[in-house]
Amino acid sequence: MNARQAHRQRQQAARERQAALRRRARRRRVALVAVLAVALVAGIGAWAVSAASHDRPPPATGPASLPGLQTGPAPWSADTAGLAGRLQAIGVPPLSPMEGTVVHTHQHLDLYVDGRKVTVPAGIGIDPAVGYAPLHTHDASGVIHVESPVVRTYTLGELFAVWGVRFTPSCLGGHCAGGGRELRVYVNGTAYRGDPTTLALAAHQELVVAFGTPAQLPSPVPSSYRFPAGL
Repeated sequence: MNARQAHRQRQQAARERQAALRRRARRRRVALVAVLAVALVAGIGAWAVSAASHDRPPPATGPASLPGLQTGPAPWSADTAGLAGRLQAIGVPPLSPMEGTVVHTHQHLDLYVDGRKVTVPAGIGIDPAVGYAPLHTHDASGVIHVESPVVRTYTLGELFAVWGVRFTPSCLGGHCAGGGRELRVYVNGTAYRGDPTTLALAAHQELVVAFGTPAQLPSPVPSSYRFPAGL
């Protein structure tokens, strides 16, 4: 083998080594892209599950097992006996010495039984010796305070559970559907057709819960409420 042939062989060997290095580099890039893609998909999936768990209303709460539940006729008191146990049973944050500030909204509730207005009492969800539930009332105006320490959707069913009054699609306290009487719920003057216990609470809703015959409905059904300044 002369010097020229040896030189060509060395050049060929160098080109083959460079080609092998490029192939290995491409394989590493492809593998890295695949790993990043899997991680991205997993991250998006985890985010979606987390977002959904925060945004969707929690499942309806079975009222039968709630401690201290009031199942007699209207009116109902704001008796806080069993309040801590009810909060635990429905999975909302426990009583706190301070009102929550992460979520802060207000709704107004008008309540009727057999055509008569029923007072929504002051002190729902407030135990003077312990503190505040995320859902509570300060006075008897019907204004509901949602003051939560966590980002969470609350429901009408949870409000009645905090209050300790039986509330199902067919019963309100001791009043249950039958004989032409039934439970009806309205949001801003519009009839709510779904399960009322899962109705999500939103800022400045006018909520009407009416039990009785169609003729006993308020006329007109309240569709708005003038909230005090600052609420």
